[in-house]
Amino acid sequence: MKTFPIRLLASAALGLSLAACSSNTDSSAEKVAAGGTAAAPPVLTPGPWRGALATQGQEIPFLFEVKTEAGKPVVYLINKGLNGEERLRCEEISSAGDSTTIRMHAFDAALVVRADGKDKLKGTWVKYDSKESYRVPLTATAGEQILFREDGTNIGKITPGHLTELTKGVTYRVNFKDDKGKTYPAVGIFKIQNGATGTFLTSTGDYRYLSGSIEMIKNEFRFSLSTFDGNHAFLFHAPFDNAGKSFKGDFYSGKSGHETWTAVLDPKAKLPDADTLTYLKKGESRLNFKFPNVFEGGAVSPTDPKYRGKVVVVQILGSWCPNCMDETNFLAPWYEKNKARGVEVIGLGYERSPDYKVASARLRAMRERFNIGYDVAVAGVSNKDSVAKSLPQLAKFLAFPTTIFLDKKGNVRKIHTGFAGPGTGKYYQEEVAGFNREVDKLLKE
Repeated sequence: MKTFPIRLLASAALGLSLAACSSNTDSSAEKVAAGGTAAAPPVLTPGPWRGALATQGQEIPFLFEVKTEAGKPVVYLINKGLNGEERLRCEEISSAGDSTTIRMHAFDAALVVRADGKDKLKGTWVKYDSKESYRVPLTATAGEQILFREDGTNIGKITPGHLTELTKGVTYRVNFKDDKGKTYPAVGIFKIQNGATGTFLTSTGDYRYLSGSIEMIKNEFRFSLSTFDGNHAFLFHAPFDNAGKSFKGDFYSGKSGHETWTAVLDPKAKLPDADTLTYLKKGESRLNFKFPNVFEGGAVSPTDPKYRGKVVVVQILGSWCPNCMDETNFLAPWYEKNKARGVEVIGLGYERSPDYKVASARLRAMRERFNIGYDVAVAGVSNKDSVAKSLPQLAKFLAFPTTIFLDKKGNVRKIHTGFAGPGTGKYYQEEVAGFNREVDKLLKE
């Protein structure tokens, strides 16, 4: 996936917080987040909440739930989409003074909040691994469960016949353009039923779970979708014509990302073949690397004895990448079920910090969260140039994640760019089916 501008998450999609705390408050809370153990104060009322990030003159809304488990508060970020909903569990919650820090599950980010009256919070969404200071104000209110506060019943004013196809889910040919004029294609899938859900697929990954509504804004219907995964906050707005045959709107990402997008109804819309975008340079047939394991003192190479005579899947990932999170959530349990068949997986982590201790710690945390049983190594920093330098056999590396299939002789047989996650519905099922077909074919050889 891509970070914003998205050619990543991302990142992306997904980068949240509550209105800005004072610098002293943020500082003390962040110290606790880095290693404190104090219990969270009773500002997190159990039940549903609605949060809103204030950025770029917009409000990016998100939903979460607070629960008490084993006597401690736990926060679940809730994202709904085409394929149901996801609940991202945030269990690292600590306090310092009047501030509570909610670490964002697998990501190096947090919501730093404090009470702002009864059942209300204000604070900041902080991204610790950003190269520059990254703080976005946020507010939250207990008991609210509607993302966009405009009355969703306004959709009833649109002639029902115009919505017949949208209630089933339809496909659009999409084009994004950044503020510098650079464009990239996408496929949009939208569904209008009890609100709006959808996603965008690009060659570098998908925008995961998006949900929202059709609102009436100043006598104009507006199509709105948002998502927040703890590391990426996305907001899509577009005027809605009654037929729903086309859209032209804005895409806001986190603190400063902005693009425009157009969408035209096209049931046959599709992206370039993900198996052809990255490939081996002429004359190359294998990967040749040796990277330090996330556990100090070890190293990982495809020529290690444990991989000889086996099919090997090499996963290029980062702990900051939401599409990598989706792939890992599939790949970790898949490996446990299939490793006895003679298949292995190697995870090559590219992190935002060049410091091995910092990078390995982030990857170990990811390994623990997703119960990863395969080897994970620290391969470099999170950019295309780093991948190109560390894996010089590859040409045109585009995205995290990228998945490389090696046969039993160690030869590269397939390179797959991106990963269509569970938020994409049928595209996720096709992604998983294609992965299994390739492994099955190589195991039979």
